Amino acid sequence: MNVKKGQFLAPWDTVNIADKLRSFGCERFLITERGTTFGYNNLVTDMRSLYWMRKEGLPVIFDATHSVQRPGGLGGTTGGDGELAPVLARAAVATGVEGVFMETHSDPANAMSDGPNQIPLEFMEDLLVKLIAIHHAAHG
Repeated sequence: MNVKKGQFLAPWDTVNIADKLRSFGCERFLITERGTTFGYNNLVTDMRSLYWMRKEGLPVIFDATHSVQRPGGLGGTTGGDGELAPVLARAAVATGVEGVFMETHSDPANAMSDGPNQIPLEFMEDLLVKLIAIHHAAHG
């Protein structure tokens, strides 16, 4: 099971999510970090949260593309800073997360949803190679 951490929730409070899942017999789950609300129309990712959640023994996935959203940032739709998604993905892998979630599209500007956050498909292979190299360098 994958549980997305609420964008209002402190990282140490994810232990309560894990406890609730375990109380119902669910031992196989992931907690996905996708940023924290920072004022209006903005999300930020505190990389320390990845460390704190993992320190509690929680398996953490980092959602690189939703972490750069600007909810309602384009007026009637969600905007985002997609160019930052690869930067945050690299930082997250260096912290030791169990995985990275990334949305991609061949033409993000014409994607049906979340286009401003997506990583262009043409850049994915290079990014994945870099993420694997970072993982090996940081974690052997």
